[in-house]
Amino acid sequence: MIKQVMEITDLKDMLNKTGKIYGDKPGYKIKIGDGEYKVYTHKEIRDMINYLGTALISMGLKDKRIAVIGENRYEWELAYLSVACGTGIIVPIDKSLPENELEELIERSEVEAIFYSKKYEEAIEKIKYSENNKLKHLISMDRDTNIEGIYSQKELIETGRKLVQAGNMEFIDAKIDPEKMNIMLFTSGTTSKSKVVALSHRNLVSNLMDFASVLDVDSNDRILSFLPLHHVFECTVGMLFSLYIGAERAFCEGIRHIVQNLNEYKTTFASFVPAIYESMYKNILKGLEKEGKLEIVKKLMEENKDKTMAEKKEIFKDIHNIFGGEIRLFVSGAAALDKEVEETFRAWGINLCQGYGLTETSPVIGVETNDNYRVGSIGKALPHIEAKIEDANEEGMGELVVKGPNIMIEYYNDEKATKEVLKDGWFYTGDLAKIDEDGYIFICGRKKSVIVLKNGKNIFPEEMENLVNKIEGVKESFVFGKQQSEDKEDMKVNVKIIYDRDIMKEAYKAETEEEIRKVLADKIKDINKIMPKYKAIRGIIISEEPLIKTTTNKIKRQANLEAMK
Repeated sequence: MIKQVMEITDLKDMLNKTGKIYGDKPGYKIKIGDGEYKVYTHKEIRDMINYLGTALISMGLKDKRIAVIGENRYEWELAYLSVACGTGIIVPIDKSLPENELEELIERSEVEAIFYSKKYEEAIEKIKYSENNKLKHLISMDRDTNIEGIYSQKELIETGRKLVQAGNMEFIDAKIDPEKMNIMLFTSGTTSKSKVVALSHRNLVSNLMDFASVLDVDSNDRILSFLPLHHVFECTVGMLFSLYIGAERAFCEGIRHIVQNLNEYKTTFASFVPAIYESMYKNILKGLEKEGKLEIVKKLMEENKDKTMAEKKEIFKDIHNIFGGEIRLFVSGAAALDKEVEETFRAWGINLCQGYGLTETSPVIGVETNDNYRVGSIGKALPHIEAKIEDANEEGMGELVVKGPNIMIEYYNDEKATKEVLKDGWFYTGDLAKIDEDGYIFICGRKKSVIVLKNGKNIFPEEMENLVNKIEGVKESFVFGKQQSEDKEDMKVNVKIIYDRDIMKEAYKAETEEEIRKVLADKIKDINKIMPKYKAIRGIIISEEPLIKTTTNKIKRQANLEAMK
């Protein structure tokens, strides 16, 4: 069902219109001590954005590029919006970048100011003195006052407040061109090779309106922010969405605190990557097994499979209480979700929906909803997005291409790369997919990572990794093709397995590397038995070192291959 939503032309328009409706409602709930919280209303949030934006313009930063780097926190969001909604162009930076790449990115983006948290203070101060960048102003999210050439974000808000009270309306009255580049996002990968995605207000607000029209989330919801804010998924589906619908938002304290935070903030909506849900799933099953309740729960799942989600929620109340008992919707994004996990969560009455998108699409292309879902799919394309399959094979699988107002303007300063992915208004995602007769999209795998065998058969590493990751004691895995001889076409499937030493010892009494390798090799043989012969895994590497991944937990395939050479 598609809901009517408020029409907005740009992010400033969104803040102004929704501020009038939700002004008195809580917007941020911030932990300031043990059991102590500070709540900011939606009006207070919008006032702080206006004050900060006014101060930035008074510093001579109108139409300049300004970066932001730091952990997920409300100061990050205020910085982003104070730049994007009337000051200049915002450049969100990946907080996991090493110092040399951070320096290179500051040079490439030509930013003149940067907001940062304490963790990055030393690196940023050092970078400022390089002659290769345009950096003039450093703005600390943590300092209380301006000191030694470093601005305090708090003090700038206070400065802006005084300017506004004195009649300065430069930021408040600033006009937004919704078609112009206003957001510069660097794709993952080494900074020199990464592309810069140019997004406009129109891109973002069209996506906001679209998924607000299909998701059953509103101003009564409480949202937990976990995925990195520099990533467009969390930025749009988390930050901008919560401001658009007038919801309350809290910030997760880290991966180990997810369940605790879901409980203490009485969270109703959250989005995580599949690895988080898979970990929750394993822990719940382990807990049920320890309590001797696993078989009872499985029986109840089977007996109640035709019940409504509300009825299931009542039956599996104890499982819901693990997450605080208030969850109405979980969204999974950034990689494929294991079908078994999705099916089991739904059997427990937990709405776990899969979504899909890319930085270049602002980001959401499709998402399952409470009513419209098909296990294994990413739902249907959003209302104003067209999706089709290009160069489909006999099974209906081909490259997913999409068209809509959410598609990026271009790869900034890279005409060649832009032309490769944008053709006649259609964006070529690089993902192989199928679309069924009802419009549900099923992502099969990344075009670039498909392993093509001598017999022409295609193997999707993600599908094989899902099976390997189910082995007890396996933290993660990386499936890749390896040439067995000088014949380039003689490709065999191999796997690198990252294991948990404690679980290997506890579950299999395997302690030495040789014993662990034997256990895992036997488990791989079991997987091979249920696979067509051509998919069989022929080689195995074991390690305790984590795989190289992006900040949203996607495996960097090329980087991992190079690391094994």
